[in-house]
Amino acid sequence: MAKKTSKTSSYDSAEYLNSKRAINAYMEEALETRDPAFIAVALGTIARARGMTQIAKKAGLSRESLYKALSTGGNPEFGTVMRVMDALNLKFSITATQAH
Repeated sequence: MAKKTSKTSSYDSAEYLNSKRAINAYMEEALETRDPAFIAVALGTIARARGMTQIAKKAGLSRESLYKALSTGGNPEFGTVMRVMDALNLKFSITATQAH
């Protein structure tokens, strides 16, 4: 009996970040995880969706440096995160929560 094989394709979130609304929702979800590594990777995904070379140039970084900083295992400095957010036209918004 012949084995059945099924084809799968890789999933890339960047393919679905084609509007401001989608990008905002994606980043909000990433921030809610409170996981700095995941947030950095999410910024990288958004940068890929918008064009990594263009975002790197706007942020004053090389494309390679940006890929490295915003990849799994990357550990970008906060200044880098802020420059990337500026390049992506994103900003943090602060909301006070109730004390624990």
